Amino acid sequence: MTRILRQLATRMGRAAATVAVVAAALTGTAAAGTASATGGWSCSGAPVPSGYVITMYDAGGCNNHGAWFQQPAQNRLWTCSGSPIVSGYVLTNYNPQGCSGVGAWFHEQVRNGIWTCPYSPIPAGYRSTSYDARGCNGLGAWLTIKA
Repeated sequence: MTRILRQLATRMGRAAATVAVVAAALTGTAAAGTASATGGWSCSGAPVPSGYVITMYDAGGCNNHGAWFQQPAQNRLWTCSGSPIVSGYVLTNYNPQGCSGVGAWFHEQVRNGIWTCPYSPIPAGYRSTSYDARGCNGLGAWLTIKA
């Protein structure tokens, strides 16, 4: 009986290892909780490198724990809710269905006269003025100008 249990445990271990390798190949990650220093896919909970944002979500990635795609920030880019906001950028629009249903925010480099959404940082040297309740897909928006 012991021999049978050892064989079963060995086969189960091999099966688990195979699943992990396949998941890593499909999601581009090595293990849950690891971060990619150069961006790409990472498992939920992995740190996002400085200067990077999260732009896609795969609920089935990382053994159904969720995987996020990280890439360098750039002007005029949709990012997933919960993504870092890189210094010098503001949030200018919102899509509640974006990023596979978790919500998405539009990131733009700050400039004089840009409308910003709630939760957007206001960089040093700028200030918020007028309010428009229709902005940011109905969440409201503030006109941001140089201070």
